[in-house]
Amino acid sequence: MAVVVGDPGGPVESVEVANDADGGFTYRQYHNERDLAQVMHLVDNELSEPYSIFTYRYFLRNWPSLCYLVYDGDRCFGTIVCKLDEHAGRMRGYLAMLVVEREYRHKGVGTQLVMKAISGMIEQGCEEVTLEAEVTNQGALKLYQNLGFIRDKRLRR
Repeated sequence: MAVVVGDPGGPVESVEVANDADGGFTYRQYHNERDLAQVMHLVDNELSEPYSIFTYRYFLRNWPSLCYLVYDGDRCFGTIVCKLDEHAGRMRGYLAMLVVEREYRHKGVGTQLVMKAISGMIEQGCEEVTLEAEVTNQGALKLYQNLGFIRDKRLRR
């Protein structure tokens, strides 16, 4: 499924972001290669699609400011990895990977990660945001729908 936030003919609306210690959790941007292992561990353990080290480095080296991690104390339990580039004359953001470990779901963490990423994209001139989610991933579909994303098309395979 591909989704778009905002009017396809207009800019993306501003998104308000909660404090960094919201809910007792700490949200922070990706810093450097030392964070790469945590991002890879979370994505590899929670998402169905396997990624190579080159995929992670593509996103994290080019758009480190659009990757966030969330911690419960010293434990990293969630992340979002995104990119922002020009598409058809407009700045388009893409939510590539979103992970929250199962025991931390339904606490608003995924919503906060997406909102932080979109706010960062807007600051950099983003006009629309897209993503893909598996049609069987009801939790993700509900999260994105609650954030105002719309289903644009169904991608086969």
